[in-house]
Amino acid sequence: MKFAVIVFPGSNCDADMYHAIRDQLGEEVDYVWHNDTSLDGYDGILLPGGFSHGDYLRSGAIARFAPIMNAVIEAANAGVPVLGVCNGFQVLLEAGLLPGAMKRNEGLKFICRPVQLSVENADTLFTSTYTKGQEITIPVAHGEGNYECDEETYQALEANNQIVFRYSENVNGSRHQIAGIVNEAGNVLGMMPHPERAVEELLGSDQGLPLFQSILKNWRDSHVTTR
Repeated sequence: MKFAVIVFPGSNCDADMYHAIRDQLGEEVDYVWHNDTSLDGYDGILLPGGFSHGDYLRSGAIARFAPIMNAVIEAANAGVPVLGVCNGFQVLLEAGLLPGAMKRNEGLKFICRPVQLSVENADTLFTSTYTKGQEITIPVAHGEGNYECDEETYQALEANNQIVFRYSENVNGSRHQIAGIVNEAGNVLGMMPHPERAVEELLGSDQGLPLFQSILKNWRDSHVTTR
């Protein structure tokens, strides 16, 4: 399986994402610059955390117009797995690939610490190696992670089982403690916590690694492979 890590000016978790894929998952991965226009040949697309374009206007609001985003949207619509973490989640919201919006954290303080999450949906291609209700520890690092949506959207997320992770304690004021959601098709996941920073015990937790293993398992199960 071959992954693309999209790099915007201001991305600062691209190397962490690259390390998670190459060194811990053992798969191919390339950096893809925001001015590129093609994602042909990639089986998974990763939008890392950071401060794209300095987070001017709103987080992800400028990155959403980067030339590579047309290819990201095209790939998402074709069913390619797309994962957006932190700033990557914000870019996916701004691009309309996921519903809702992001506000400043409740209390207006930047939060950087490990948090506990509950796996709400273990039937997605991103979470199939977890179990439903499993508590995992993954770090957050954001100032604008307060997920918001209207009541109609929230009811649709619940009805379609699109809420994948919730915070065990509401660290940032997110609506119903939502930490991660998928699109209706199930191939686009946005989440504020950083699984790529929790892929080995040296980092304090390896409980983010199963997320990447789930993507790989799903891909191998749906493709003929000799590995």
